[in-house]
Amino acid sequence: MTIPPVPFTAEDATTALETAFPLLEISQVAEQESWRKEINRPLYHIHKWWATRLGSVFRAITLAALSPPGQGQWQDFYRQHNFTSKVVLDPFMGSGTTLGESLKLGAKAVGCDINPVSSFLVHQALTPVPEDELRTAFAALETEVAPQIRRYYQTRDPATGALIPIMYAFWVKVLDTPCGEEVPLFARYVFSQDAYPKKKPRAQIVCPSCWTVFEDRYDTAAATCAGCGHHFNPQQGPASGQTVTTRQGRSYKIKDLLPKAGPPRHRLYALMALRPSGEKIYLPARPEDRALYDEAAARLATEDLPLPTFAVRPGHNTDQARGYNYHAWRDFFNARQLLCLGLLLRAITRIEDRAVREQLLCLFSSTLEFNNLFCSFKGEGTGAVRHMFSNHILKPERTPLENSVWGTSRSSGTFTSLFESRLLRAKRYLAEPFELRLKNDHLGERAGSSKVIASAPIAPTLATSWDELAASSGSAALILNGNSASLPIPDKAVDAVITDPPYFDFVHYSELSDFFFAWLAPALKDTYPFFNREDSSADGEVQDKDPSIFAHHLGLVFAECRRVLKDEGVLAFSFHHSRPDGWAAIYRALSDAGLSVVAAHPVHAELRAASPKTAAKDPISLDAILVCRKQAAVHPKRYSAPTILAETDAYSRMLRAGGLSLSRSDEFVIAAAHALISAGAEDLPFVQMQNRLEELQVALGNNLAVDAVAAE
Repeated sequence: MTIPPVPFTAEDATTALETAFPLLEISQVAEQESWRKEINRPLYHIHKWWATRLGSVFRAITLAALSPPGQGQWQDFYRQHNFTSKVVLDPFMGSGTTLGESLKLGAKAVGCDINPVSSFLVHQALTPVPEDELRTAFAALETEVAPQIRRYYQTRDPATGALIPIMYAFWVKVLDTPCGEEVPLFARYVFSQDAYPKKKPRAQIVCPSCWTVFEDRYDTAAATCAGCGHHFNPQQGPASGQTVTTRQGRSYKIKDLLPKAGPPRHRLYALMALRPSGEKIYLPARPEDRALYDEAAARLATEDLPLPTFAVRPGHNTDQARGYNYHAWRDFFNARQLLCLGLLLRAITRIEDRAVREQLLCLFSSTLEFNNLFCSFKGEGTGAVRHMFSNHILKPERTPLENSVWGTSRSSGTFTSLFESRLLRAKRYLAEPFELRLKNDHLGERAGSSKVIASAPIAPTLATSWDELAASSGSAALILNGNSASLPIPDKAVDAVITDPPYFDFVHYSELSDFFFAWLAPALKDTYPFFNREDSSADGEVQDKDPSIFAHHLGLVFAECRRVLKDEGVLAFSFHHSRPDGWAAIYRALSDAGLSVVAAHPVHAELRAASPKTAAKDPISLDAILVCRKQAAVHPKRYSAPTILAETDAYSRMLRAGGLSLSRSDEFVIAAAHALISAGAEDLPFVQMQNRLEELQVALGNNLAVDAVAAE
């Protein structure tokens, strides 16, 4: 189903993307994909990247951008295509979604990113390495280093006296008061419960008096410790918000109790272990367990390991961690984690075959996300480890979960589990890329879907220059690192530019990617020159809390895209923002670059249940796909607020009728995108455009769409 926009006269259109888009059908498939992106599009999830867009959406965008009007729509989505003469550019490459989808359609692809971690991970994603070679290297690591790691993740089964593997270790931050009291930062003493506690109410509780671990209901407000008989309310821990209350009733601000130097200390209080039968058991941390940890810490002091030495830069996304005295990236790990990760990394760097070595380095880096002191426990019945980037800031975890690095047969987020679930799955996707086709007309996690093969295997030549890419007679990709405001591409050489720009002000990628850079740079700086620097930031990054600075840097990249784009080509990108100044910044960047928005298509973009979304009061789940042409080639329509509000209402009704849930912020995304269509010819000042968008937002808030149509 499509709602054709009317941005300019029909004869001006050169691509299908300018005239129509199957936004409802694509949104339905996209929502299904978003439930398990790492399974449904594994190619883009071998390593963490932020705001990775949905592959089904970008397949549809690319297909329409490379097709003439009347083609490249829903009826062509599951067909195999071969755009061998076309070249697609993504100046903000990220995880490589545009490149992968372009290659699946038979086009050549160019991707550039200013961030070295992005350039490295996309190179690894698109490099086919035989599975048997990866398994051979993994087996060698399992023989060489896995026993050393497993040695430090074991405990004694109280029932048999035998040593059994630890899956997870539970820690809590501990602060000292001026009166000499030790206070653990528990918000509640229930530390493990099922993801669906009403169905499975049994939970694990730690006693605040003797630290015994025992079982009771997740919601009990009156418990008696099985070890010491202490009576307490498990729902009320000493930490609440930014304050902590001692057992003697004294209250303090947590920030006032933080140590003067270094992060807070931690106490190990419980373990989850795995019996040979497959049974998982909870145990209190005992002296033998703490002695084993101390043994790992002692060995760490004697080993020469490739550990991170970089400092944590001040920044929007790092200041909260720095406020807890996390000033170095190695502070994000305890001694046992540093030892075991260092042993593993050292063994990987000794692998002789470069392709295999770099694939496993990428996997190692991905493993870091689930093995640090900023991880937490999600509970039983789900993936147990909540990774450190579940928030868009580096938020110190008061009750961190220590994973077991190498892992067990039942682990998640370990080197072993990610080898199977991320790396090998991505390599198989290269050989057999698939699309999701819904089995039913309704949506939701259990709507049901099947896999459809609609592309040839992804096996590009990885070119090292534009000339090499252009000379290639088959599938080819050029992966660049640098500022996309200056690209090594000739004028008017690219058929389409398709991208997802960085966030305006919420997530500063390089501040977060430094976490990975600190481990990767020493191992890769001799092979990849872009790793030979102090951190992953670079001049010209398109991220700033000041909208005018953001617009300036983005405009420079858009201007360069205009230079390399053919006159008949389109630049299409996804964007959403809840505030008018973000949209005004996008408008200013396009206007400065000599580009006009000629069409806007709202599509499903993100899972509303994701952690940052659930925390938002009015979460956004839609992206606007903004389709742009060089200004001289289009005749924009006149701005009309009532018309925009009416269009917003029509789109909203259609999407809701198709099963999608929209918020008021989603409606603003639709309205703001359509406001940009008519503003292209006016060259409005930033403030005037912002005022116009604020008026639209107020009108939507007052639910004036229907009245506006009648008034016009």
